[in-house]
Amino acid sequence: MRYAVPFAVLGLTVAAALAADPNFKLSNPDAPIEYSANDCSADAKQGELVCSGNVVIRQGEVRLRADAVRIHAPDNHTVDTVYAKGHVVIDAPSGTATGDSGVYDVTPRLVHLSGRVVLVKEDSVIRGETLNIDLVSGIAKLGGTEPGGAEKGGGRIQGLFTPKNQDNSKK
Repeated sequence: MRYAVPFAVLGLTVAAALAADPNFKLSNPDAPIEYSANDCSADAKQGELVCSGNVVIRQGEVRLRADAVRIHAPDNHTVDTVYAKGHVVIDAPSGTATGDSGVYDVTPRLVHLSGRVVLVKEDSVIRGETLNIDLVSGIAKLGGTEPGGAEKGGGRIQGLFTPKNQDNSKK
């Protein structure tokens, strides 16, 4: 049996709701950041690398995919921010988050997704407008739109949690 649960709270600590283990925790926050794309161009003056076409950014076991990415490295060596646009997907061992755009602030290891955000873990799904993930602690906070700011129920977060069947949990 499935239950639909709407949430009127603007900020919801998702990690506790989805599972006891952290959803998006990096096991090695200092792991190198790898990237691949169909096309990339560098602007040394601006300290930026712009990539498009099936872009994949990986740090340890966490992977970010997007249509286009702008990687900012002010000293042309150390990445401080990754900006992603178009079909942004963040995959971690214990969950997947999607949104229209995203920003990875590398030094504090913070990810911000916005626009039609969906967070999935197994059979549980939560939808909102923004998602902030701390990759060090693994804590994720989902937010709705500003009250009155959206055509679809402004300010609401919606979720679907599927309880484990007692017969299946014994297997």
